[in-house]
Amino acid sequence: MTVATTTDAYAPQSGDASFDVEAYDLAITYRVRTNRLSGIATIDAVAREDLSAVHLDLVGLRAERIDVDGQRVRAVRQGPRKVRIALPAEILAGDAFTLRVAYSGTPAPRRSRWGAIGWEELTDGALVAGQPTGAPTWFPCNDRPDARAAMRITVTTDADYTVVATGVAGPVTRAGSLRSWTFTSTVPVATYLAAVHIGHYAVLTLAPPARDGDPAVPVRLAVAVEHRDAAQRAFAEVPAMLDLFGELFGPYPQESCSLVVASDDLEIPLEAQGLAVFGLNHLVPEHQRLIAHELAHQWFGNSVGIGAWRDIWLNEGFACYAEWLWSEHAGGPTSSWCAAEHHARLTALPADLLLRDPGPDLMFDDRVYKRGALALHALRVVMGDSAFFDLIRAWTAGNRHRLAATTDFRDLVTAHGGQAAARELSAWIDRMPLPPLPSPSRH
Repeated sequence: MTVATTTDAYAPQSGDASFDVEAYDLAITYRVRTNRLSGIATIDAVAREDLSAVHLDLVGLRAERIDVDGQRVRAVRQGPRKVRIALPAEILAGDAFTLRVAYSGTPAPRRSRWGAIGWEELTDGALVAGQPTGAPTWFPCNDRPDARAAMRITVTTDADYTVVATGVAGPVTRAGSLRSWTFTSTVPVATYLAAVHIGHYAVLTLAPPARDGDPAVPVRLAVAVEHRDAAQRAFAEVPAMLDLFGELFGPYPQESCSLVVASDDLEIPLEAQGLAVFGLNHLVPEHQRLIAHELAHQWFGNSVGIGAWRDIWLNEGFACYAEWLWSEHAGGPTSSWCAAEHHARLTALPADLLLRDPGPDLMFDDRVYKRGALALHALRVVMGDSAFFDLIRAWTAGNRHRLAATTDFRDLVTAHGGQAAARELSAWIDRMPLPPLPSPSRH
């Protein structure tokens, strides 16, 4: 497993590398009409070094009371991005401790070099778009991509609203005009992959795929009643997508699968752990590839995770290639056609991106997505289908709910495909000039 010893170079102001979080227990109350959030975050942590103080990321909300191991802390200093907590007593490296933070405020997206991210009000409800540093807009956290933890989220809100969040849904309870919804993830969740969606939604169940005796994970679809028929048409192929990806990538790795259709248009859909959100504008056939993309992230990014943002191509390249695989399977353009088409498009663009380390300004550049997918297609051509998909299943199985890096993938490619495959991968990820697509005759 790849473990960071410092905060991430692409987001150096986020996170605290001096401790790791083992579990979050978040209890939040949110009133939709006033956009008011209050919460209590209980954070079980372990020190990585001797500690006299720790920092939590929190943006736009106010920490009202903080306890450490049951003892109230008064030496607290809060800035625009972080809360510094002076510990009542020194905590030694390897020791466990528990932070309890009561906080409140009016949540809003934070401004970043990647746009506005985080908690966002909708016309009727709210959503979270956390990638890459939006989590602190709704809960105090150690916001590092490598800092994954178990998570329990309880959301109390107006009783006429439905909540969908990261984790397996538990019982819903009601007290007066409010209802409480609880979601639990026992698999490790990165802070940026935790999400909450609130709206006037009906929750439907899509027929789950059955594969070789593996227990099926029901697919929950949350959508406003007036858009139910359009959403059912748009997501009708989801069970078949999951079946195909289960065959090619290995068993579905998450504890749940929920899809949300917000009652607004959204610029892009976005995945979270076991979850993805789409806008009304995505309920059209030409956006079916985006559904495949977000589902594929449950394997690539959400199960096989990255510990550093420089390796973002491992998330996005695989998800983009899954779009092409689904297209081919569904009778659309083949993956070879998609590869040739996008290679031609990239040829006309500047060759100033290094795939294995694109830099923070280019980490979400479309060239990362498409060049990553092209690298995978080139490996498939060089290795042949059988060896290539054996490689992919070994990648997902060996790194299931773990962190992995480009160096790990390079080593696995060499082990499965030899030096020819390693050289092909290097041409795509280690150099800026766009290499030619290999010819199938090379295999």
